Amino acid sequence: MTGKRFGIGAALAAGTLAAGMALAPGAAAVVPQTATIVADCGLYGGGEATLTATQDGTSATVTVSSSEITAPLALSEDSIASTLTLAKASGGTTAFTGTENPAMATGDGVTVGPLTGTVAAGDSLEAFGGSLKMVIFGITVTCTAEGPQSPGPFVYE
Repeated sequence: MTGKRFGIGAALAAGTLAAGMALAPGAAAVVPQTATIVADCGLYGGGEATLTATQDGTSATVTVSSSEITAPLALSEDSIASTLTLAKASGGTTAFTGTENPAMATGDGVTVGPLTGTVAAGDSLEAFGGSLKMVIFGITVTCTAEGPQSPGPFVYE
């Protein structure tokens, strides 16, 4: 009888532990999840921007937002075609693309994304050395980072 109780108790303990692990929040797959840059958009201005990254396996997204880089005109939702190119530490680049953006009034801070791309385990991606190209009403606006992103590159699991 004691053996059966021990077996049931062990099964309950294991089940409780497994349920607790299933409900625990997962670890972030990309580190850091947010980074900042100072961007230069040429004739269209520039300023500080925040990049927010996520990862689900080999699929990743990056959203770019700035209160200092502003919309030159009122823009409707999902009207900006964007390509964010990030430099790989190992050489080459990775592109994140999309047409997602919220509606923006003239002078509002610009947000584009989430822009989607494909990553591999161990990829270390940095905005410095890459660019953000936004096509707005047929006009291409290109922004580049003036220096490395802070606190550092996005590293994917």
